[in-house]
Amino acid sequence: MALFSSDEFKCARCGEKNEPIGYTLIPTELGQKIGEECCQNCWKEWLEKQKQLINHFGLDVSNPDSHEFLFDQMKIFFYGEGVELAQIDESKEGTIQW
Repeated sequence: MALFSSDEFKCARCGEKNEPIGYTLIPTELGQKIGEECCQNCWKEWLEKQKQLINHFGLDVSNPDSHEFLFDQMKIFFYGEGVELAQIDESKEGTIQW
């Protein structure tokens, strides 16, 4: 059950009145905060960004250091907390030969 209607909800990230996530996405304080304060559209954007970060940096998602990196990136992505979102060099996209 949603805590409030989408008319009452304003996303902490985008500022729009979109459909709230409405539940804890990951079992952390940050996951709970994002679930309560952010919209489903921003969560979908994050999932795409997260996938790019994992692939670009070759992150092992079973490694606690990778979790810490991704949580730091989430704080930046959703709340602007931190230095800067990690940049992905797309200049060689489509040119990598295996």
